[in-house]
Amino acid sequence: MRRRKRQESDAMEVLTPEEMSAIDRRAAEAGPFDGYHLMRNAGAVAAAEILVRFADAAGFDVLCGPGNNGGDGYVVARLLAERGLDVRLLAAVPPRKGSDAARAADDCPLAARPLDAFRPAPDRIVVDALFGAGLSRPVSGAEAAAIAGVAAAGARVVALDLPSGISSDSGQVMGAAFDAALTVTFFRKKPGHLLYPGRARCGETVLADIGIAGALLEAAGTTLWENLPALWRSALPTAGPDTHKYNRGHVAVFSGGPTSTGAARLAARAAARSGAGAVTLLSPASALMVNAMHLTAIMLRRAETVTEVEQFLADRRPAAIVLGPGFGVGDWVRTLALLLLRQAAAERGGLVLDADAISAFAANPGELFDAARGETAPPLVLTPHEGEFARLFPDLAEREGSKIVRARRAAERAGGVMVLKGADTVIASPDGRAAINGNGTAFLATAGSGDVLAGIIAGLLAQGMPAFEASCAGVWLHAEAARLFGPGLIAEDLPELLPEVLAGLID
Repeated sequence: MRRRKRQESDAMEVLTPEEMSAIDRRAAEAGPFDGYHLMRNAGAVAAAEILVRFADAAGFDVLCGPGNNGGDGYVVARLLAERGLDVRLLAAVPPRKGSDAARAADDCPLAARPLDAFRPAPDRIVVDALFGAGLSRPVSGAEAAAIAGVAAAGARVVALDLPSGISSDSGQVMGAAFDAALTVTFFRKKPGHLLYPGRARCGETVLADIGIAGALLEAAGTTLWENLPALWRSALPTAGPDTHKYNRGHVAVFSGGPTSTGAARLAARAAARSGAGAVTLLSPASALMVNAMHLTAIMLRRAETVTEVEQFLADRRPAAIVLGPGFGVGDWVRTLALLLLRQAAAERGGLVLDADAISAFAANPGELFDAARGETAPPLVLTPHEGEFARLFPDLAEREGSKIVRARRAAERAGGVMVLKGADTVIASPDGRAAINGNGTAFLATAGSGDVLAGIIAGLLAQGMPAFEASCAGVWLHAEAARLFGPGLIAEDLPELLPEVLAGLID
């Protein structure tokens, strides 16, 4: 297993192209730098990153578009040429007269060749400054031909801001897109840097400071973040000297039948390892012996009727509950979900519905959403993968475009936090806040890993963490544990790595 300390960043805000453009304008108006000075700064940091990695390349082909992204490219071309490097400058159309990009072009001593004459070579670096994050239409014409030619030649690409052809909002490919080895972006990331397939097309992503004051973020009023510990670390539960198991919260997890018990035990183990003071597995009578053979620190209780469940809730007052992993789809899981949503919110930190508890409402999702909006309903967290999401929100699943928009609309409709799982998991709150997870790994593509995630979130809820923050933290911890283990990971490994990951977050 690999052991490494991760460096935490506080640049967690994610900006739409419109928000970034507004900040650029305000930065130029407020000073001390005008727009052209910021463009020169962007080109300078990009050129520096290029030289660190590719100074020994045979040459550099800088492809410039007509806008500000192209202006950054003209600055890069000038700086590389001033170092005595072989630089070719190519453009389909010149920048608009009087613009900052035109000033950058005028200051560049190189004459631009027509883009349609571009012939890439595998030993030369292509600097993509065609569109960046400002693209609003599918790529076509000479730009699309250039992208295809670069791919055919196997040339390495450095993208300025965002690989041209990637939607800044959704990460989707718009007609054609570069596949970059390095992307240098400025001030803050955009959704396209974090959402697939854009994330994969960015290669290594470097976030560069170009002199924009961080205070300008406040005016932007962003409600979207990269899911980093800085987002939720202050709400992470910590044990004090007088802490005991009862004020660390009690988690209840519902088990399936005798041949489907493993998923619930994974969730229960994860809840315990994430810090819950006590965990009880609620089992049907037929599965009691199977579960008892595998449990030690986790308690076991029979619960296969409404009366037994209500008695348990009255006796033990669990702080959070997990329902769905390995449970089965049918009337009983729907009855339980609705029962749990009608209990007094004061008794619990939240209800996590996963897997079968989500799919069970496919025929009538409104029944679930209405119950979640009840006055006494506890905070609800839904953790669907794309298939389960489509069962509850078929109209949203059919929409093309941003995963962020789909998750936000689903959270608002459901009245709960939406954890839309995947390589680029999006966590969205009904109030519009959202986060994109950036530390996901293919190691999590293993049976049972989603059950562990549900348990982690419940464990954090039980300790008093708010639902959105608990969901964000749970997703990050889950992925970080997988990254820590590496190849060969199975779901059982994840809970055992949580203490080490959590310890790395403690000052």
